[in-house]
Amino acid sequence: MEIGQKVRVRRLRDQLPANTISKIKQNPVGTVEQFKVVDGNSIGLFVKFDDSFCTWFFEDELELVE
Repeated sequence: MEIGQKVRVRRLRDQLPANTISKIKQNPVGTVEQFKVVDGNSIGLFVKFDDSFCTWFFEDELELVE
């Protein structure tokens, strides 16, 4: 995945606050904004959604939107 690509949240690996889950369920498609080094072994991706909400995900939680 690359910065600027559209992605869809396909699953959530970690527990998130209820309001965050609600926002993601309403609109699971966003744009990759930047990368995040998670634990020195994994890469996370910050995803920005249409309502300017932004959070990060592990790569295996996302899928590309064509």
